[in-house]
Amino acid sequence: MRKKNLRDEAEELLAADQIETDEDLESESILARTPLPGDEEILLPSLRPRQFNEFIGQSAIVEKLRVFIAAARERGEPLDHTLLLGPPGLGKTTLANVIATEMGVQIRITSGPVLNRAGDVAALLTGLRQGDVLFIDEIHRLSKNVEEVLYPAMEDYHFDVLIGKGPTARSLRMKVQPFTLIGATTREGDVSAPLRTRFGVVSRIDYYSIGELTRLIESVSARLQYPVSPEAAGEIARRARGTPRVAIRMFKRMRDVAQVNKCQTVDLATVETGMQMLQVDRMGLDYIDRKILDILLRRFDGGPVSLDTLAVSVGEEADTIYDVYESFLIQIGFIARTSRGRIATRAAWEYFGMRPPEPPVTQNQLKFDE
Repeated sequence: MRKKNLRDEAEELLAADQIETDEDLESESILARTPLPGDEEILLPSLRPRQFNEFIGQSAIVEKLRVFIAAARERGEPLDHTLLLGPPGLGKTTLANVIATEMGVQIRITSGPVLNRAGDVAALLTGLRQGDVLFIDEIHRLSKNVEEVLYPAMEDYHFDVLIGKGPTARSLRMKVQPFTLIGATTREGDVSAPLRTRFGVVSRIDYYSIGELTRLIESVSARLQYPVSPEAAGEIARRARGTPRVAIRMFKRMRDVAQVNKCQTVDLATVETGMQMLQVDRMGLDYIDRKILDILLRRFDGGPVSLDTLAVSVGEEADTIYDVYESFLIQIGFIARTSRGRIATRAAWEYFGMRPPEPPVTQNQLKFDE
């Protein structure tokens, strides 16, 4: 029998590593930017754009990537490692799939929390062919051990594997085919500096405009073969918080309402009925959004109030308020974060038809008036 060498042992160890999935619990609001149970139906392969000419929105990023990909293909090289930044639900995973298609290569998809051990990422790297794309979502959640494996793999296309334990342990250098790492993150500041500087292309994905979301809804409507009127598509887009994932989810719920009511088209009346059922108003605020604002205005006179106090008053976890609801309320200018806590802005008072309380008169103002 042939004696196993170190490389055979390393390959067996890598093949034996199994990647375990770890699902995070997310809010189940219709407006949640993170995927909900059943959302895989929203982005079936038939609904995902496969090429840049099918991708709606982010025109500046698309044009930039077109140039980089064309240049890489002319040289016969893989695309530089790419980092995609932006809030959840804006299409980072979709864009990674489009990049792989435009490059004419395969893509392997995983996420940061899944890669717990160095052997996990090593197993992925050794399975890549030349030019393939490795997409890591939530890359800011990678462990330090995994990052240490990625550093030499990204720069020199090799990594070191430790075989054995104790004084008999040996280090074996494993080569990988030239590849492209695409990382996606919602928290740029949490990506370690050594990892961030190894990306040659960094693109920030912004929220979509109402016009872009309207085009997206009309495109999804055509693919699902359920017509939508321009007015209805625009109304859904206005309430979708600038997020494609929310817009598609809303359209599918409006399609349900239209289908049950025997309507052949999703029209404006259907959208009004459906949004009232979902308790989503014209600003895109749902029940919890309005509850947060109502408590902040009526119970705390507009603040300042701490996040923990606000969370207890609303009956939600502080992390849920911070990650799911507060960001949108700040984005539309209804809440401001200060060193003393959260405060309601004048726009929030006006939206509820209320007058903000008069600021207290200080001693300096009294002396000045006298």
